[in-house]
Amino acid sequence: MADNADFYSRLPVVASFTGIMDPARYQSLPRDWVLGLTDVEGSTKAIEKGRYKAVNTAGASVIAAVSNALDGRHFPFIFGGDGACVAVSAGDEASMRTALAATAAWVRDDLDLTLRAALVPVAVVREQGLDVRVMRYGPSGDVSYAMFSGGGFAWADRCMKDGQFAVAAAAPGTRPDLSGLSCRWNDIPNVNGTILSLVVAPVNHRDPAFRILMEAFLVELEASSEVARPVPEGAPGVSWPPPGLDLEARASRQSGEHLTRSRVRVAAATLLAFVVMRLGIRVGSFDPATYRRQVVENSDFRKYDDALRMTLDCTPAFADAIERRLARAAARDVIWFGLHRQSAALMTCIVPSISQSDHFHFVDGAAGGYALAARHLKQQRASTPTALPRRGEESGQP
Repeated sequence: MADNADFYSRLPVVASFTGIMDPARYQSLPRDWVLGLTDVEGSTKAIEKGRYKAVNTAGASVIAAVSNALDGRHFPFIFGGDGACVAVSAGDEASMRTALAATAAWVRDDLDLTLRAALVPVAVVREQGLDVRVMRYGPSGDVSYAMFSGGGFAWADRCMKDGQFAVAAAAPGTRPDLSGLSCRWNDIPNVNGTILSLVVAPVNHRDPAFRILMEAFLVELEASSEVARPVPEGAPGVSWPPPGLDLEARASRQSGEHLTRSRVRVAAATLLAFVVMRLGIRVGSFDPATYRRQVVENSDFRKYDDALRMTLDCTPAFADAIERRLARAAARDVIWFGLHRQSAALMTCIVPSISQSDHFHFVDGAAGGYALAARHLKQQRASTPTALPRRGEESGQP
């Protein structure tokens, strides 16, 4: 295939998250592929106004838009809280550009937020001496999420925020296909004491100390009884009306449809779903108990995109120990990191069909999460003279 369109679907799926630091598990994206990146500009102000659920919806919207534009074909993507990154083949570049522009228009028109978007060729990343390498991590047998390494993702993300490779928002009224994007679960309260949002990035991608540190850190997390995934067994709670009703109504509104009509339609659909889920009623092939189990297994609460990102439910003492450990590594110029603590997590979902098991559930802290953790990392990085990543850095390991 000339544009290697099936590259990602042919990659093996890695079942162990501790394997994400093994460079042998990553493969370079084909040179003719392109990265699509988005970021909510001014997300900190929106968070201060209590709008982080809207920020999360904006961040996940491009994944839904591109997935629908590609008719559900597998492609690498990663959700970062207030933004996302997707990668597609050369043959799908035009479809992704259209989806990015339309999504930015929808975020502006319906959410009153500004979504930056950029389209960065992998070939241009390689000209910087960097790479974009990818692996597929499968938290369950039903879905897989992309992990990115090589330094190229971080470089492309900074280019986007500097205004390079920009994709302009489409004309007012332009709407992407956001079918499946929803936010019906309640916020998830902590069990162990705090929800910790964590972002850790290497100062130098060639430094083996980063990989050694992260491998040991992940093993310690797996073994500890003081930390757990933030999604409880049995899935989050449900209520009606759901906290994301207005956001789902805006996402599912058809061109020309009045928002009030869309709200009524979504209210009716979510009321039916609430009754089915609360009472555990089987409807055809849909089994609420099976769906709840899949929600837990398919949740995306940890990832790697040239930085380790995790949302953890842990004890305050364990969070303190993590912070001390990372501070020591930062003092040795091995990492930059950012942390943010809050009392609950939230979930944003892409559910193409409730009758299928391949539904995705993105987890973040409910009060700033990854966005505020990343802001703290950037402040730390800005206070040091080193820049990440440098032109010419090798990309042989995560």
